[in-house]
Amino acid sequence: MTDPIPAAARTAVVQTVDTADGPFTIVAGADGAVLASGWSSDVPTVVDRVHPRLRPLAVEDGETTAADAVAAYYAGDLAAIDGVRVRQHGTALQIAGWRALRRIAPGAPLAYTGFAAELGSPRAVRAAASICARNAPALFVPCHRVLRGDGTMGGFAWGIEVKRSLLAREAASRHDA
Repeated sequence: MTDPIPAAARTAVVQTVDTADGPFTIVAGADGAVLASGWSSDVPTVVDRVHPRLRPLAVEDGETTAADAVAAYYAGDLAAIDGVRVRQHGTALQIAGWRALRRIAPGAPLAYTGFAAELGSPRAVRAAASICARNAPALFVPCHRVLRGDGTMGGFAWGIEVKRSLLAREAASRHDA
C-alpha cells in the first residue's frame, strides 16, 4: 500500500465511468493499482487526492481493471471492490486504518468510535476521522462505511448524497441476503 513509485514511471491511467451516483473517475498507476477515485468527472480534482509522493506526473485516458469492479459493485456484487489493488502513502496508523476500512462489511457501518477501537485506540476518534478524510481510493477503500457516533452521515469528500446512496445500496443488499 505504501510503495513509492519512481518519478520516471509516474504516468497514470484515468478512466471515468457512469454510475447510479454520477460519474466515477479512477486514477490508476501503470501496474493497475488505484491511486485515487471518486464521484466526479473533474480529473484534476481526483488526481489532487493522491498523496504528493505518489502523484502522477502525467495522466492519460485509458481503461482500468478497477472499472469492471465498479460496474459489478453497482450491479449488486458488493464484494467486487475487495480485490482491487490500491496504493496509498501515509503513516503507520493511516495504513492500518485504510486496511481496517477494507474489512468493514457492506451493510454493517461502524461509528468513528468503533472504527477507532478497531485500530486499537478507542479514544482516537479524530485520528479515525482523519484517516477517512485522507482516503484517496474511495469506494475501493470504503470510508463511506464510517458514521458519526449518533448514526448520522458525517462528512464525505464526494458528498453526503453519494454516501447515503452507497450505504442504502449496501444495506438493501445485506437485507436481501
